[in-house]
Amino acid sequence: MSAPTLSRRFVLAGLLTSAASCSLAEAPERSLRPVAKPSGSDGTGRRASGAEALIEAAKLNGKVGFVVADARTGQVLESHNPLLPLPPASTAKAITTLYAMERLGPGFRFATDVIATGPVSGGVVQGDIVLAGSGDPTLDTNRLADLAARMRAAGVSGATGRLRIYEGALPQLRTIDPGQPDHVGYSPGISGLNLNYNRVHFEWKRAGGGYSVAMDARSDKYRPAVRSARMSVAERSLPVYTYEQRGGVDQWTVASRALGKGGSRWLPVRNPGAYAAEVFQSLLAAQGVRLELGDPVRSRPGGKVLAQVLSDDLRTVTRDMLKWSTNLTAEVVGMTASARGGQTPRSLRDSGGDMSRWLEARIGANKARFVDHSGLGDASEISCREMVSALTDLAPKLGLRPLLKPIPMRNSAGQVLDGHPLQIVAKTGTLNFVSALAGYVKAPDGTDLAFAMFMADEPRRKRLSKAERESPEGGSAWNKRAKNLQLRLIERWAALYTG
Repeated sequence: MSAPTLSRRFVLAGLLTSAASCSLAEAPERSLRPVAKPSGSDGTGRRASGAEALIEAAKLNGKVGFVVADARTGQVLESHNPLLPLPPASTAKAITTLYAMERLGPGFRFATDVIATGPVSGGVVQGDIVLAGSGDPTLDTNRLADLAARMRAAGVSGATGRLRIYEGALPQLRTIDPGQPDHVGYSPGISGLNLNYNRVHFEWKRAGGGYSVAMDARSDKYRPAVRSARMSVAERSLPVYTYEQRGGVDQWTVASRALGKGGSRWLPVRNPGAYAAEVFQSLLAAQGVRLELGDPVRSRPGGKVLAQVLSDDLRTVTRDMLKWSTNLTAEVVGMTASARGGQTPRSLRDSGGDMSRWLEARIGANKARFVDHSGLGDASEISCREMVSALTDLAPKLGLRPLLKPIPMRNSAGQVLDGHPLQIVAKTGTLNFVSALAGYVKAPDGTDLAFAMFMADEPRRKRLSKAERESPEGGSAWNKRAKNLQLRLIERWAALYTG
């Protein structure tokens, strides 16, 4: 930790503590609106680092925009390129959360049902059994096993027909962003029936002169084997993975020289319905219910619901989505919110367009344009001013702030500053050569600020090949500089607008 960083940290801490102590003499019932101090000064007699100087020092080369405002009144206190549309990356999930909270409500739950298409006689369904999803992005192997156990507990032991699925509650998509490498788990397929975030577990071990491989839908309790995704080891160095779909099966190859002694990773599933169907078939067999798989049904059947599992409420689902930045959850939640508006969207772009129009109607955001709900697609754009308006005008009504995760203050070396007086809650966003942060910062004296910061070197990003997008040269260093700039700007605002 450098001496200048220590000095800045403790001067700031002293400033904030002093301001809080002075206010106790005649403490107002509500904190006063932050008032800007004279330009270039933080009120202690030393010069506050100008925003432009901080931006220049970060050497990001691309475009930078920010807005900071009074969180209570929405009054803008400082800005830089406030109306410039830039990629929000995963901070788009904050807008998705607001959209879903208004359209669906915080108590909304996704349901996954087992439906009998005919009467049950002697424990046997006279017809097909249909696994019907509503899109639940959090359905996992454990809960699918619970669903199988509930069906068996209801006295069902078989069917005269087959096991079929209904996944038509949402469009069937092979990937979130076609521009991503095939093997990255954060861009899987989507449908109305999703399992394990639509990822399959690939494990390899050295065996004799080669490797043994396994593909499964594992959890902490179960390990059902998977046939809808298959892996072959190829004698090569590069590419590490290849992918193609043949006969409805995800066919992967992996380079032998990249495997070492053994290991594992999660790979994306491109046919979510087939994946969920075969795993449910296996879990039913473990309950003594053996069924052959049939073709998916085109519409949800209206028969008796034999068993059901529900997701957590939307408040919990979106809180976890914001914490872990799960793209599948964002897309499913967003498309479900769009469908609640009257018509099931045909694609992510259609649904993102619905959300864009919703935001414009709510806050006049005419520069916002979303092509998805996760921010993974870099064609999405929004200005910092529009993001801050959403944080100050919509978020208090729809309960966003308690769902955001705490962001620790760090020094310029990236080390966490324990006990720092500023309380930051926000959503981060990261793509290759794109970094964003949007949320709130509260000081000990009660000063409450809302902010949005978008940074992007779009020409450099566009030069990347598809293969380079998982870990591009220079990407990590660029991202570290961007994140450091974000915290230095927050530090500046705290010095200028508190007390």
